[in-house]
Amino acid sequence: MLISQPPETDLIPNSLAFEANAFVKPTGFREYDARWLFEKEINLYGVQAIGLGLGTLIHERGVRPDVVVAHDFRHYSSSIKNALIIGLIDSGCHVHDIGLAITPMAYYAQFELDVPAVAMVTASHNENGWTGIKMGMNRPLTFGPEEMLALKGIVMEGRGVARSGGSVRRIEGLFEKYKVDLLKNGPIKRKLKVAVVCGNGTAGAFAPEVLRGLGCDVVEIDCELDHRFPNYNPNPEDMKMLHVMSQAVKKHGCDVGLGFDGDGDRLGVVDNECHEIFADKLGVMIARDMAAQIPNAQFVVDVKSTGLFKSDPVLRSLNASVDYWKTGHSYIKARTKELNAVAGFEKSGHFFLRQPFGHGYDDGIASAITICRMLDRAQGRSMADLYRDLPLTYATPTMSPHCGDLEKYGVVDSLIELIQEAKKSETKIAGQAIASINTVNGIRFEFSDGSFGLVRASSNKPELVVVCESVVSAAHMKEIFSYVQSLLSQFPAIGAFNQKI
Repeated sequence: MLISQPPETDLIPNSLAFEANAFVKPTGFREYDARWLFEKEINLYGVQAIGLGLGTLIHERGVRPDVVVAHDFRHYSSSIKNALIIGLIDSGCHVHDIGLAITPMAYYAQFELDVPAVAMVTASHNENGWTGIKMGMNRPLTFGPEEMLALKGIVMEGRGVARSGGSVRRIEGLFEKYKVDLLKNGPIKRKLKVAVVCGNGTAGAFAPEVLRGLGCDVVEIDCELDHRFPNYNPNPEDMKMLHVMSQAVKKHGCDVGLGFDGDGDRLGVVDNECHEIFADKLGVMIARDMAAQIPNAQFVVDVKSTGLFKSDPVLRSLNASVDYWKTGHSYIKARTKELNAVAGFEKSGHFFLRQPFGHGYDDGIASAITICRMLDRAQGRSMADLYRDLPLTYATPTMSPHCGDLEKYGVVDSLIELIQEAKKSETKIAGQAIASINTVNGIRFEFSDGSFGLVRASSNKPELVVVCESVVSAAHMKEIFSYVQSLLSQFPAIGAFNQKI
């Protein structure tokens, strides 16, 4: 039986229509997950429609209709999860509810319970008021654009199919099994004092206990669950959270500061000298440690990441290789599996560790354990020592000039043509000709020394994304940026981009 009608796309809260109809804003379906402002863009009946649509898609793709569900710690997440469960049951799916969890626990449950699909209710690090769902039906992968577009069509066109036989069961004790799996290689020998910073998000219920089980002396900072996020949003890319991590390391004399985002799948790190280490540089440090254990290791990184993955002399001496791929956790996760890479690293702090280090999905706690084991093998050297070992680079922050959603992809296509012509004519940019071009996600143009410039369209905002890096000097980085800025100035669709660096 088909549901009677598509959901409404424009309803006002606190009205009869809002209480009586499914309401879903189509803009909530993103490239690789779904995000809405609860009640302003979706209501509980709308969430039921999502559950029915997801279950319908699972059946259409011939996947066994078993789904792990879980929810993060926000005051409305449990009710949203329950509405999602109703829709999944109505679609004929068997639901395995693991309760309150970080996203990696839901991914782990797919393996532990032998369940093919997952639907994690979380808005990650977004501010209060946001909700969302991270979904997958081919472990350890999560939905990409094709699956999200198919789900959107089923939901918004009212094509969800009700089937009999749906059920739900509550799974107890999943965290203990997850913890055992994370610690299966035993405790570390080195006595490490670590600051665990959770921003009052969901990871606070789990990360400190796991790291104590690893043998760390844990200093808890903002680990009490509080869905108001009274201090700052749990986002380890945010400078406010990074500063809290630095202060904690300094105050308590910690060997490292470890910060987790709201749903626990991303990690931020501060070293023992309070340097805030950005995730791509941290990825190079981890890659060095892994490549020393795995001969001819291959890694996947997103196009925004440092050129050190390719130019670092230590990685080169270990015969490691790298593939620069599309930005986005679903893209990097899938590419890492496709190439059978040892690990994937995304500049946002999503790390995808495959066997023998992990199951292939992004897990902030597993990443933190990897850092601690790296220090355990470092023969007494500090996190700051390992960071100083990296070649020095000079990079811009990630910049986001405005460009409308309808124009941004056309602008990037035009930029690709201009830069390809510059390469063909051997135009000198910052004193060098372009050595190579990567157009898998926008355009990344590189020089022979590893310096690069990047322009791509944002996946979920009316913006472009611009990053430049030099291995030579800050002045050289500014010259690369000036070239990019001169190209962007040719397009009226791009808002004023006068950013100084």
